Amino acid sequence: MKLQIGYDMVYSCPQPTPMIMTLNVHSSRVSDLLTPDHVLTDPPIPTKGYRDGFGNWITRVVVPEGTTRIYTEALINDSGVPAQTYPDVQQLLVEDLPEEALVYLLGSRYCETDILVNDAWNLFTSAPFGWLRVQAICEFVHNHITFGYEFARATKTAADAFKEKVGVCRDYTHLAVSLCRCMNIPARYCTGYIGDIGSPYRPDEMDFAAWFEAYLDGGWYTFDPRNNRPIIGRVLMAQGRDAADVAIANIFGPNQLKEFRVQVDEVTE
Repeated sequence: MKLQIGYDMVYSCPQPTPMIMTLNVHSSRVSDLLTPDHVLTDPPIPTKGYRDGFGNWITRVVVPEGTTRIYTEALINDSGVPAQTYPDVQQLLVEDLPEEALVYLLGSRYCETDILVNDAWNLFTSAPFGWLRVQAICEFVHNHITFGYEFARATKTAADAFKEKVGVCRDYTHLAVSLCRCMNIPARYCTGYIGDIGSPYRPDEMDFAAWFEAYLDGGWYTFDPRNNRPIIGRVLMAQGRDAADVAIANIFGPNQLKEFRVQVDEVTE
C-alpha cells in the first residue's frame, strides 16, 4: 500500500530564531519513500542536516522574523501489515545485553526509573518473562491512563502520568518505557506517523504519535500502550531515550506555533 504523509506548521517569531527539527522519516524507512520528504519552507530559507547520536536525521534552520511555514508532503510504501506478536520471545539478562542497549535501561528526562522502580516490581514481579511481561506492562498502562489532549503538558513525566492517570500518547509511552527499564528490559521511545487506516475516522487525532520498542532476545520489538491494538501504516521518524531526544522542534528564542497539521492517508490507485 502507499501512504501520503506530511506536516504543515506555521511559526511566528519576533526575531531571527534558530531551530533544531526532527521531521524526517527514519533511515530504516528511507528506502520505502517514493518521493523525498525534504523539509520545505515558505519563504525559502537555507537548511542544514546532520545525524544525531541516536541515528536520527536532524534539520537546522534559522527562521526569520515574521511568519514562516515549514512543511512537507511525501509518498511512502508500506506493507500494510501491523506489528506482529511474539509471545515466546524472551528477554536477556542484564549481563548479557549488548553495550548499545544499556543506555535504554537508564533513567532519563521524562522516565524516572528511580521513582517508579518499587511500583514496577510490585506490579510485574509475577508477570511472565520476556515479551509477555512487556505486553503486561502495556496492558496496565493502557488501562491506567485516560487519554485526552487537554491533559497534555510539556513537563509531564512518567511518574506524573502514573500518579495523575491521564495524558496523551507520549505519557503512555514514557510510563511504559520507564516500567520496562525498571524490570531490566531496555526500552526506547519512538515517534512518527500513525494514521486511522482500518479505524473510524478521527480528525481531531491527526498528530505525530509516540510508541516504543523493547529489546528482547537480540532484537527490537514494537509496542504501543496507547492504542494497544494492531496498527496499519506506522511510519517511524525518530528514536531516543524519551521525548526530549526526538522533539519535533527545539527552538532557541520566543515563538508562536500558529498552525499545525499532520497527514497520514492511504493512496488508492
